[in-house]
Amino acid sequence: MSDTGVRIEATETEARELAEAAREAEWVRPSFAKGLYLGRFDLALIHPHPQGSADDLERGEKYLTRLRAVCESIDGRRIERDDQIPNDAIAALAEIGAFGMKIPQEYGGLGLSTTYYGRALMLIGSVHPSLGALISAHQSIGVPEPVKMFGTDAQKAKFLPPCAAGAITAFLLTEPDVGSDPARMTSTATPTEDGSGYLLDGVKLWTTNGVIAELVVVMARVPEHAGGRGGITAFVVDTDSEGVTVEKRNAFMGLRGLENGVTRFHQVQVPVENRLGREGEGLKIALTTLNTGRLSIPALCAAAGKWSLKIAREWAGERVQWGRPVGRHGAVAEKISFIAATTFALEAVLELSTELADAGSKDIRIEAALAKLWASEMGWRVVDELVQIRGGRGYETADSLAARGERAVPAEQILRDLRINRIFEGSTEIMHLLIAREAVDAHLAAAGDLAVADADLRSKVKAAGHASGFYAKWLPQLAAGKGTVPTSYGEFGPLARHLRFVERSSRKLARQTFYGMTRWQAGLEHRQGFLGRIVDIGAELFAMSASCSRAAMIQERDPAQGAEAVALADAFCDQARLRTEHLFERLWTNTDDIDRDLAGRVLDGDLTWLEAGVLDQSEGTGPWIAHWTPGPSEHETVRRRYR
Repeated sequence: MSDTGVRIEATETEARELAEAAREAEWVRPSFAKGLYLGRFDLALIHPHPQGSADDLERGEKYLTRLRAVCESIDGRRIERDDQIPNDAIAALAEIGAFGMKIPQEYGGLGLSTTYYGRALMLIGSVHPSLGALISAHQSIGVPEPVKMFGTDAQKAKFLPPCAAGAITAFLLTEPDVGSDPARMTSTATPTEDGSGYLLDGVKLWTTNGVIAELVVVMARVPEHAGGRGGITAFVVDTDSEGVTVEKRNAFMGLRGLENGVTRFHQVQVPVENRLGREGEGLKIALTTLNTGRLSIPALCAAAGKWSLKIAREWAGERVQWGRPVGRHGAVAEKISFIAATTFALEAVLELSTELADAGSKDIRIEAALAKLWASEMGWRVVDELVQIRGGRGYETADSLAARGERAVPAEQILRDLRINRIFEGSTEIMHLLIAREAVDAHLAAAGDLAVADADLRSKVKAAGHASGFYAKWLPQLAAGKGTVPTSYGEFGPLARHLRFVERSSRKLARQTFYGMTRWQAGLEHRQGFLGRIVDIGAELFAMSASCSRAAMIQERDPAQGAEAVALADAFCDQARLRTEHLFERLWTNTDDIDRDLAGRVLDGDLTWLEAGVLDQSEGTGPWIAHWTPGPSEHETVRRRYR
């Protein structure tokens, strides 16, 4: 999880690690999404989607068949009632290799592609979203992914086989008073005198899977010492180690069954061979892992969209009001159209992003971030509309519905469960600023003044004025569409107009970004409303491109289904165009200044009179943030062993 705190300036450590990652990367292909923010709409980068091998396809389909049989045997309502995933359900998933889907076969895993991993998550998440969170926290950001990417051969041989066999893992970064600002991390890993290992101390909050994890990746700060440079470093830790205590299992508004806790480390002995990478590389490892790890969120959102469409179709066709099924009334028909079109786009964004990841394109930072951002926001809106369509039955729990003889549809549960996706793996606000930074970096890198991620945003924006020679030439070309291969996209039929819209809007987006840079210069970092809208426009253009591409590919493969896919993409793009045009308008016509002023007055205490007349029963229950203190745990561990 993450705090919703917002900032765009890089810390010194973060800037250094990002710069190093950029220098070391050898991009196989340029980023399509980054091009959108530069006014470069290069459809050839994503269409047709890069396809996996025939072997990947065959193994993936066979596995989905096995997985479906297991998922059908798991009772999602039992998870909701018991607030826990049953041991037999975890064991059944482990038995068919669900915890090793992305682990290479040589280490006992299934070696599935990212695409089929995403499809598997859709299936698992449709049983109960807590199951999807269990698998994704283990597989996407837990021990397997960073070890696979950064581990030595010895570490891979040691850790990956047990992970594939069902040793559940977790990723521990957040602390009680440290969310999205890792520079403030207080957990420490002090080198032992003999240099054989480290002593780990600290408390980690919101450790998804932490209550049942056997292995965890822990981020801690190593002090500078004679034998190393120190800095934030990643370690693999066995939770059976002395000094590891799971102090509490947390409870949330949704995702009942989530084994999320507070974990304390007191003088935990960690051997040096359990360190991932070099000292000080922890932040780079975390950021790189999250690039593809974020793609689990679009998978779970797409699953919710598909389920919502099914329920909306069946209910709105059955429920009759004023002589017609409610789905035939315009107000509800609009919602059903939105759900269907957006579900198609959710799957299109997922498929494109995972296939780009499988193609070996290392530079998918923006694609993965956009997919996570857009899917989490739109998935939430889809399920919210389903609850509205269902009315009172959408607000009623599944067990209550069943108790009075009606179908047990857990619409309210899915709404609660999906809400976390706007916070998981980087909140919407953090994703806005992360992507905005990349977009501004792209402009400055294109200007030739500075390397990507070579310094913080403030100095870059100040330097933008020196790029006037570049922009004096670039802006007129951009306005005229020069540098873009002329095409009408006629092969896309009725979808061609949408691709032309994306191309025009991409150029307009680049111009608006530059105007913002020149208007506010160093102050741009504080214009977070403007930056957020810039990012959201790019997200809509990305989703439109993915939808048109997917529809065209379906049509080529199956003309009958393709006609329906084109209709879905056409409807989605029309809806997305309206949202995009509104976002463009709000770039310069908004209440941002008023909002900042009013928020300041609230925070200054000038408006406390407005709060009078209510009771706050949280007063006296504890501090806003419980700061941790070093030392052994005062609690009995609540860690649960599932096997």
